[in-house]
Amino acid sequence: MPHADLNLLVTLDVLLKEGSVARAAKRLQLSPSAMSRALARLRKATGDPLLARAGRGLVPTPRALELRDRVSLLVRDGEAMLGPADKLDLKALVRTFTLRTGEGFVENFGPGLVARLAREAPGVRLRFLPKLDRDSAPLRDGTVDLETGVIGKLTSPEIRSQALFRDCFVGVVRKRHPLARRKITAIRYAAGRHVTDAQHPTGEGPIDRALRSLHLTREVTTIVSGFSAALALARGSDLIATVPERHTGNLRAGMFSFALPVAVAPITVSLLWHPRLDGDQAHRWLRGCVREICADTP
Repeated sequence: MPHADLNLLVTLDVLLKEGSVARAAKRLQLSPSAMSRALARLRKATGDPLLARAGRGLVPTPRALELRDRVSLLVRDGEAMLGPADKLDLKALVRTFTLRTGEGFVENFGPGLVARLAREAPGVRLRFLPKLDRDSAPLRDGTVDLETGVIGKLTSPEIRSQALFRDCFVGVVRKRHPLARRKITAIRYAAGRHVTDAQHPTGEGPIDRALRSLHLTREVTTIVSGFSAALALARGSDLIATVPERHTGNLRAGMFSFALPVAVAPITVSLLWHPRLDGDQAHRWLRGCVREICADTP
């Protein structure tokens, strides 16, 4: 069975509205003969005359009257689908966005983001997921709308990204920790007992490499799942935690933080999303909100 020529729907819509081959031709910027040929094709496709001669004019057949409203609706829907999206109405937006973020992001940037969305788009709901790895599959398959993190070798090259901020590592101890009483040197820092997250449990992280360049090693006595647990232990013991500064601002409240006495390169935290969402107005708005909240939050 041959495929129907959907372009004829537009021609049929104009013909039924105008009730005249000449007027329809003028409206579609076709010659009268071209419009007559199009009408002949429509008659063949529908098996109906559609427009019948009545005196000097044409009148629609019962089949044409039956099709008129349906064809008009189809054409309007098609034009809407192929045209630009309507302007985004944030107050009327109802949608759930899933964000996958590294530890500390929700605690430090989440309150500001939630407050802004409540003001601008009360129908939007956020679903935060922990970022346990750097696999880009959740962005590709759509289970995650937006992600934050450091771009690495496992980040798919197709993924879009935009830098949010640079973060540097700081040391953190409880308020009355012996380390906080005098100048913190690399020797004093390395001599303490350390808690670290499971990302570098074997001492292969940048801090340990920086210490080894000074012929120093630190004693890691406790390994935990992430920054929150490391800071909780450091808050209640003499352990030294080393965490990203901006990611953990709220988590470090009431503790003593200090610049590391060794040179460790900062990390760049980026916003990541799949390219199919580039033009999505609501997603673009959310990306802007995240960027601005991160810029405004110390």
